[in-house]
Parts: sequence; structure tokens; C-alpha cells
Amino acid sequence: MRYCQVESCQLDDLPIGLKGNHHSLVDEDMSIKYMEGPQQEECEEAMQDELGYINTTISAAAMEDFALWQAHDDIQDMYCTLPDDDGEAEYVDLSLNPERYTGYKGPSANRVWNTIYMENCFRPKNLFEVYTISAKLTGMCLEKRAFYRAISGLHTSINIHLSAQYLLSDKRSTFLNPCGTGFWGPNAEEFERKFGPKYTKGEGTQWLRNLYFLYLLELRALQKAAPLLKQVEYYTGNDKEDETTRLAVHNFLGIIKKFPQQFNEHTMFLGGQQAQKLKEEFRLHFRNVSTIMDCVGCDKCRLWGKLQIQGLGTALKILFSNKARTNGYNELSTTVNKHTLQLERSEIVALFNAFGRLSTSIYEIEKFRKLLR
Repeated sequence: MRYCQVESCQLDDLPIGLKGNHHSLVDEDMSIKYMEGPQQEECEEAMQDELGYINTTISAAAMEDFALWQAHDDIQDMYCTLPDDDGEAEYVDLSLNPERYTGYKGPSANRVWNTIYMENCFRPKNLFEVYTISAKLTGMCLEKRAFYRAISGLHTSINIHLSAQYLLSDKRSTFLNPCGTGFWGPNAEEFERKFGPKYTKGEGTQWLRNLYFLYLLELRALQKAAPLLKQVEYYTGNDKEDETTRLAVHNFLGIIKKFPQQFNEHTMFLGGQQAQKLKEEFRLHFRNVSTIMDCVGCDKCRLWGKLQIQGLGTALKILFSNKARTNGYNELSTTVNKHTLQLERSEIVALFNAFGRLSTSIYEIEKFRKLLR
């Protein structure tokens, strides 16, 4: 499947800020920082006195242990499995790899979603179909219903993207056209097959509702994380573009703040120890979904699937992490310490992209409604 191939970025194409590990807080060797100028002289004098001497060296083994402890603490908040930083990762320009139908289908594609629904979604008892019938969700608790609807909403969104950018014609390589190009556009018949009552036993409408549910969930996560997101540098190395990005983010967060809260995370996971157990089960189920996405056979489909899963996982982390301390406005605290929630750069990028894909899906629904009238 030639349209499954992902086009990677060349090193020269990367913004300068991505060519190294840039952090808003620069990691410095503190033993060097505080051994400059007068401080160095004072320390040398103090070291003459054995009683005043403090050994500030840390062994390599201890540093390794600290790193493991930090990694253990961080993973307790993670809803997704993140790739190892082994130096083999590639940077991808998403604009060069748009999400669209690549021809990937059949048993391999179906197996991924079947595994997600059958083994990693909370399900009513004695239900043997892959997709949960919406009428049977009423017998499940609020948290389990929310999990299923979020996964269903994501699946719906992806199907809408593929229907809106469907491979309508495939021009194979020729002498005059050595690369060969395809033509993509909306396929109303495919949309009808995915969501029409005739083809979905009447469930298609509920699947579309689940998309709106997921949209509101991620919208609430962005509202809650707004103070944290406003403090991010969005550094690439291009001052003009960085400032444009910061202004765009601030403007966007200002707009969504005006929307009433349609998703209330505080109604979930109430009830003490049992509720905390359910929350952890909720998190581990979602991590499994993230891992299953690695089994997608099409590189481009896997890229977009993992990105949107990580975006949703970041939203869930913001809403439900025990470290998600809030201020008087029910927004995340910006205090930085080990007890408060922090977001990785990749999580922030994934969250913005995931919300953008949901927004695009809702826009495409309106276009399909006009086509199907």
C-alpha cells in the first residue's frame, strides 16, 4: 500500500529548537553554577574546615536511581505508552502526511478495533457483539459509559476523516507521471455505509453523538489546562513564528474560556478507595488501547491513530490525574513541583492536534449532511 508510507523530515528541515533537547528550564550542572566568582572563593575557604565541609558529589549509580524514581512517578500519570527516546525516532511534518484513506482495510484493520472494543472497553455482561448497543450502556456506571463513548467518539472521528478524504482515483506510475498520484475527496456513500441506520442497525446516530461527547471532553481539558498552556514557550528557534504561535494559543484559549462547561469531571470517580481503584483500571485500560495502536499495519494510519490517542490520553490525564490541583477558577495550578501536574511537549502537541481533528470531523459532518440531502 504505497499511500501508507510516511514522509519524514530531513534534519535540515527541522526548526532549530527541535534539533536538541530544548527546555524552558535549562538543565545546568549546579556544582559548576555555584562555583563561580566570589562563591567559589567562599566555598574553597569553607572546605578548609572539615566540620563545615559537605560532600555534594552524587554517584552515577545514585543519579541513575533518581532517574528511575522520576520515571516511575511520571508513569503513574500516563494514560499512553510513549515511545522510547532511543535516538531512532524520526520527525514528521503532519502537513506532508495528511490523514486520509490509504487503502488500508480488511482483517488487519478490523482486528485492531475489534481488540479495542472486545478486550479493552468496559462492556455490559453477556454482550458478544463487537460494538456495544447504546441501549445497553444504561446498565453501566457513569465512568465506564464515559470510557466507551470516548473510544467510540474517536473511532467515529477517524472514520469521518477517511470518508471525507477518500481515495477516489488512483493514478499509477507511468512514464509521464513516474511518481503516480491519487485524488482524494468526500465519499458520501462511504459515510452512509459507516453511519447510516440501514448499515449500522440504527447505531450510527449514537456514534455521531459520541463524537460530540468526546469533543466536549477535550474542550473541558483545554479549558482546565489553560493557565499551564499559556506559560509554555512554544519554542522552535524562529522568534517571529514563536510569537505568532503564542498569540494564537492565547487567543484560542480565550475563546474556549467563554464556552459553558458541558463536561464535569468532578461527577466521576466518587466514593473513596473503590473509586480510586476504578480510576486506575480506567487508566490502565486506556494505556492498553494506546499499545494496541502500535499493531496498525499502515504507517500513516498508525501515525494519526497514535497521535489522536495520545491527545485523548493527555486530556484524560488533565481531567483525572490525582496531581491535577486546581485554582479558584477550576483551572490547573501553575505551581511547579513534584505534587502538581506537568505536561510534556509531545503531550501538548498531541492535545492540540487531537482537538483539531475532532473539530474537523464535526465540520465534515455538516458537509456530508448537505451532500446526502
